[in-house]
Amino acid sequence: MTLHHSFKSLLASAAVFGFAGQALALDGQDLLNKINTSYAAGGGTIAAESIEVSGSDIVMKNVKFSVGEAGETPLAIGDLTFEGVTEEEGGSYQIEKVSFPEVNVKEEKSSISVTDLYLSGVYVPGNPDAEGLDSMMFYEEAHSGPVDVSIDGKSVFSMEEAIATIALSEDESTMTFEGSATGFKADLSSVEDPQAKQTIEALQLTNLAGEINMSGSWEIEDGTIDIDDYSFDVANVGKLSMAFSLSGYTLDLIKQMQEQARQMQAQPENEQTQQAAGLAMLGLVQQLTLNSAQIRFDDAGITKRGFDYAGKTQGTDGAQMAQMVKGMLPLLLAQAKLGALQNDITAAVNAYIDDPKALTIAAAPANPVAFPMIVGAAMGAPDTIPTLIGLKVTAND
Repeated sequence: MTLHHSFKSLLASAAVFGFAGQALALDGQDLLNKINTSYAAGGGTIAAESIEVSGSDIVMKNVKFSVGEAGETPLAIGDLTFEGVTEEEGGSYQIEKVSFPEVNVKEEKSSISVTDLYLSGVYVPGNPDAEGLDSMMFYEEAHSGPVDVSIDGKSVFSMEEAIATIALSEDESTMTFEGSATGFKADLSSVEDPQAKQTIEALQLTNLAGEINMSGSWEIEDGTIDIDDYSFDVANVGKLSMAFSLSGYTLDLIKQMQEQARQMQAQPENEQTQQAAGLAMLGLVQQLTLNSAQIRFDDAGITKRGFDYAGKTQGTDGAQMAQMVKGMLPLLLAQAKLGALQNDITAAVNAYIDDPKALTIAAAPANPVAFPMIVGAAMGAPDTIPTLIGLKVTAND
């Protein structure tokens, strides 16, 4: 499978189609069938009223997307335009770009609009049972332009742009991915519940703005997936960052999980089937191994405002409320039976409360730990978990 065609290859393909005429005309229905075969793992189905083929372009008219239980009203998407479509050996397809129509949905007092939606560098497998990545449908870039959600003509949520990219190494052993959602804004001034509105105003959360970012990689053969950064950064609130590394997330495991999901969706009303598939899914997750994990919060003012508001509701001030939390923390931690880690958590939280900058929870085991070991420890000896996964809590580092 080749993800990137050279310019010469593109010219050659164009020449072949130009001279071959109708003999090598694209089969739009075959493309749709293979997309649906790939989507079947997630329970989704795409239907088109008609399909038009013009050279290397295909337009699927009045597309509707169905997912979940039979009988549910499908989602009307509109016309999908596939540009630069080429069929490869083995029946797979490469698509330069898939463009989606603009979204303009209005229901009573609310409206949603989304523009500039597209996928580029799309690969559709010819055989979902093929070996390796040849069996998976994926894209090089997914893009969304401006998004706006309005109620009574007032924007309550908007986003400037969202992009997700996937790249494959030359030897097809590693897949890297990045994603971002920039310029999002939320206006919570329309919240009607008096108590919720009071809390929002006290915490200065009426108008929120920020961005979301993610980056990572996947070693395909051994299934090691590293999320280097998955962060939510909100102005005047703070930044929540997560990172983790797992092993065992192989193609075989993915296919097994997709099969279980398909069984659950096929018989949504059958309680026994749902339970059996759910247990099977839990069993599959046991194949994973924890390498490391971290959660970090960098404060941008929300902590002090939170203590001030909590103190006010209790008839005191923020400083007194902070001291009350520091005094209650050891009692709460004692119930969790965390052993020596209790003192480290207390020291870190106290330091953060005194000077709110950053609080970090990290797991860095000396050796990778299989999930069954973690589950077993949680059920039988929870006080051993901190040592088992190398758990540490630090502040302001």
